[in-house]
Amino acid sequence: MTGRSQEPRARFAEELRLLRAERRLSLRVLADLVGWDASLFGKMEKGRTLGGPEVVMALDTFCGTGDKLLTLWELAMADPAQFRERYREYMLLEAGAVSMWHYAASNLPGVLQTPEYAAELLKQGGLSGADLDAQVAARMGCRELLLADGAPQLRTILSETVLRSPLPDSGAWREQLSHLLAMGGRPNVIIQVLLWSSGLHGLTNTDAMFLRGAEGRTVAWIETGYSGELVQEPTAVEALQLRYIRVRDMALSPGESRKFVKRMLEEAPCGPST
Repeated sequence: MTGRSQEPRARFAEELRLLRAERRLSLRVLADLVGWDASLFGKMEKGRTLGGPEVVMALDTFCGTGDKLLTLWELAMADPAQFRERYREYMLLEAGAVSMWHYAASNLPGVLQTPEYAAELLKQGGLSGADLDAQVAARMGCRELLLADGAPQLRTILSETVLRSPLPDSGAWREQLSHLLAMGGRPNVIIQVLLWSSGLHGLTNTDAMFLRGAEGRTVAWIETGYSGELVQEPTAVEALQLRYIRVRDMALSPGESRKFVKRMLEEAPCGPST
């Protein structure tokens, strides 16, 4: 046994500290040599962030460690406890956001979901019983974020896939579409639809949420069906925002998007599901 931490995130931070100590470098000197921000390295060594793969590969190259750090980073990123911690941090940032840019690849964002939609989605993820009820209640609490005084501005771009994936219960699906139209009528909510015919783009299989705080700082939450990542490094966030802007330019206008959602509602079955 080496005596080093067996917890993936802590082990990654520990290795970063040891490698720098072995070379007797300050954070500022290391940053100058590797070409990244010293404050980012400081946060990584304290376990406050994992950084992105680009900076980790740069450190591996500088330290001559092959892909050792990248391997530890991948283990830390895949750790379920890490996902929960990242998501808790994201929720705190969301609560203080003044504007939110969102792209939905397959599911509606939590702040626009009805209880029935949230329950079905969470059930498909394996939740049931009291855990399911608690998570639905928590998601409905997040929904209040857009209804409060001084609510943040939300722009969401919905892939057509989202609106072509109905709930099993047609009545619940019509309620969800109606709720979407109601929220889209609020002055702080803009909804756009990205049609399938728009083709491939930079966020094809990735849900993304950009949160801008009152101090002007923007972070991004990137999520797939299995994991999520909180991106805070400014260069990485900016690159993702450029992808988002290109997707926004491909989407229907808010007015045309509203007509599209109305058409989906008109086409939805009115009778009970069988």
